[in-house]
Amino acid sequence: MSRARQPPLVTGISPNEGISWTKVTIRGENLGTGPTDLIGLTICGHNCLLTAEWMSASKIVCRVGQAKNDKGDIIVTTKSGGKGTSTVSFKLLKPEKIGILDQSAVWVDEMNYYDMRTDRNKGIPPLSLRPANPLGIEIDKGRFPQKDLEALFPGMSADFTSENFSAAWYLIENHSTTSFDQLKTAVANLKKQANKKNEGSLAYVKGGLSTFFEAQDALSAIHQKLEADGTEKVEGSMTQKLENVLNRASNTADTLFQEVLGRKDKADSTRNALNVLQRFKFLFNLPLNIERNIQKGDYDVVINDYEKAKSLFGKTEVQVFKKYYAEVETRIEALRELLLDKLLETPSTLHDQKRYIRYLSDLHAPGDPAWQCIGAQHQWILQLMHNCKESYVKEQKGKDIFFSLLHSPMVDLDSDVRPSPIGHLSQTASLKRGSSFQSGRDDAWRYKAPQQVVFVEKLTKLVVSQLPNFWKLWISYVNGSLFSETAEKSGQMERSKKNARQRQNDFKKMIQEVMHSLVKLIRGALLPFSLREGESRQYGGWEMKSELSGQWLTHVIQTVRLSSESLTALEIPNDMLQIIQDLILDLRVRCIIVTLQHTAEDIKRLAEKEDWVVDNEGLTSLPSQFEQCIIHSLQSLKTVLDCKPGEASVFQQQKTQEDVCQLSIGIMQVFIDCLEQLSTKPDGDIDTAHLSVDVSSPDLFGSIHEDSSLSSEQRLLIALSNCRYLERHTFLNIAEHFEKHGFQGVEKITQVSMESLKELDQRLFETYIEFKADPIVGSLEPGIYAGYFDWKDCLVPAGVRNYLKEALVNIIAVHAEVFTISKDLVPRVMSRVVEAVSEELSRLMQCVSSFSKNGALQARLEICALRDTVAIYLTPESNSSFKQALEALPQLSSGTDKKLLEELLNKFKSSMHLQLTCFQASSSAMVKT
Repeated sequence: MSRARQPPLVTGISPNEGISWTKVTIRGENLGTGPTDLIGLTICGHNCLLTAEWMSASKIVCRVGQAKNDKGDIIVTTKSGGKGTSTVSFKLLKPEKIGILDQSAVWVDEMNYYDMRTDRNKGIPPLSLRPANPLGIEIDKGRFPQKDLEALFPGMSADFTSENFSAAWYLIENHSTTSFDQLKTAVANLKKQANKKNEGSLAYVKGGLSTFFEAQDALSAIHQKLEADGTEKVEGSMTQKLENVLNRASNTADTLFQEVLGRKDKADSTRNALNVLQRFKFLFNLPLNIERNIQKGDYDVVINDYEKAKSLFGKTEVQVFKKYYAEVETRIEALRELLLDKLLETPSTLHDQKRYIRYLSDLHAPGDPAWQCIGAQHQWILQLMHNCKESYVKEQKGKDIFFSLLHSPMVDLDSDVRPSPIGHLSQTASLKRGSSFQSGRDDAWRYKAPQQVVFVEKLTKLVVSQLPNFWKLWISYVNGSLFSETAEKSGQMERSKKNARQRQNDFKKMIQEVMHSLVKLIRGALLPFSLREGESRQYGGWEMKSELSGQWLTHVIQTVRLSSESLTALEIPNDMLQIIQDLILDLRVRCIIVTLQHTAEDIKRLAEKEDWVVDNEGLTSLPSQFEQCIIHSLQSLKTVLDCKPGEASVFQQQKTQEDVCQLSIGIMQVFIDCLEQLSTKPDGDIDTAHLSVDVSSPDLFGSIHEDSSLSSEQRLLIALSNCRYLERHTFLNIAEHFEKHGFQGVEKITQVSMESLKELDQRLFETYIEFKADPIVGSLEPGIYAGYFDWKDCLVPAGVRNYLKEALVNIIAVHAEVFTISKDLVPRVMSRVVEAVSEELSRLMQCVSSFSKNGALQARLEICALRDTVAIYLTPESNSSFKQALEALPQLSSGTDKKLLEELLNKFKSSMHLQLTCFQASSSAMVKT
């Protein structure tokens, strides 16, 4: 585990003061491991993370924001170290007022004034609003702190355009060192600026001086004439002169104002035209605005403008308006076509589809754009599915051609790459019963998926990704949510709902067609035999070199199940998805069949894995391998056998039950045949290079050594021991696992398998008894009559003859061989051997015509010696044989003969005590336990 990093520490900042948006460099320690590790940066309480640029763990560059505090710390926060600390601080200065003629490195917003007449904000030329130097003298900035000036003049401002302007503050800030003479000059400048306001009225007077003097001269001449000639004489001339003056004044006025009046009329005409243009500029500019907004994608603006123009000019009779409105309609028709093309274009998101449908509806497009979109989306999904199949089929064929040319050992990519359930067993010297099964093969096979498996994953992913939007588009179409929830659009919503109700069956057919295509494409890849003849070309085309293994089918089933769950979550009706459930059921059945078939093949190869290593109970690893192989197969089928919600039992069909039952019986029979093959294989066909026994057991004799080969009799004993264990344990355990996994007909499987196993056991047992008992039985008669022995003429018995001792030694050898392999088989084998020997001895005694006294005593001695020696292995059959043999002998008449018989028996037992140890009751008791 990595050590946690220390929190960030800021030790320096440059510069350490400045106004807002000042670029600063922060230095310190543990400032983050990278840009993504930096999650917080504040200066004077303002978040500066957006402008931060991480340079290294000790350096960050950013810009200071508009903070409320004048001075504060620099706090850095990182994912790895958390919130940090700072040993330095930053001072935030307030920005100075910048004049319009002052140089500045940043943009300064111009101020607006408020016009009381029009009740609106109106911009005025900055030069007339904010002169740079109103006093007209040189500005000398003082060094008085801004903070002190604010405290001295609270609520005031040094800005001469402000309502709260303070002249004293302005003089202290800009002319604190100006001399008194310069201030006098500044006062004079202000007075001049104030006097300029009266110059406008004087200009009007100066312009009319000539007319004034002319009128004055005319009046003076009239007055003088009246005085010289008298009033009456000059009345006529006076009147005439006045008319002349007036006419001349009128002509002069006309001459003077003709041009002015003409310009006025022209201006009035222009003004009227401009007023018309200004009043109806919306319509005149609308075609161009529509083009621009379409290019920018502002379809909402276009629709709103069109609705406005339609309401204002839709029924106009003015030719100019009609001409421009027709141009607008042309643009809108082109927009309808453009939006319809975009709507039907694929691929497209659900959001865009809804947007385009709403636009077309608002533009009153003909037809039903929403339904057209649904149809186009449906065809596109079907096309995608078939294109997916064609691409993977083509890729499969291309790989086959490529690898066939290279003759590569990996040519068969689609072959059975499933892990063998017995892969690990071949690497193990001995697999004890009850041990957990592990496959020795690595997981590389998981990344070599066959083309069909990859295709199914891609196909289901495609459908699951596209069908939800398709279904949601239909739901929006049904409930009318494609249109605005306003009273104006209520008619469109009602029409949409009505159309949706009429087209429900059509949409249902679309969904069913998609589901049928999905299922048939998967069947064509995995279950081609389930397709009809005419469907193979459209949905098939795969090259099936070998059928997929159970592991790959299980993977496919899981994939299809997930797809079904995703589609069910869309609230699609179950009747539309039932076809997928049918596909899953067929895949499950096929997976079980294939897995059991492959299991039978694996078990058939178990004969190659037999190492003949015998444990303390006389068993090899073969029964355990067989049991583990079946358990592994059943465990691999657990997810297949389990029923998910909505799924039926895989054994609901009678045919499936019968097929699985027959395959299960076949698996058991294959293993039984494997045992028979191993036990009856000729010596030369068995690889004995690796044979050994478990010498760690103290109960084993030295008859089988680690490097010795096994005889056919020993293999028969090992097979018998395995059969015995299979009957008592393995087959019963397997039956329990079958029942646990829900298999049907388990009783029949067990019964048939047990009968077949017992038949094999009996055949092997009879073969072994034939190998061992026949030589012993065949040696009795020659041994009895060796040296021309005659029951009628023989000497007094001196002890048990050698032929019987040799027979006992041979029986002891059989006992030792069986005991070495399996102690549990000793009673069964020895009883049959004793039965064969006793039966032969009884036959020989009954064939003797007559006995002498000594001959009868000798025969009784040997029969009793053999009977007493093998007493623990006597059966009713062998007891009957010994009884018949003794009855064929004359009875002992004297006590001397009986005493002699007893002495000779004791002598025999004493002399062969060591050899006869294996026939003692303690040994038998030990064996039975």
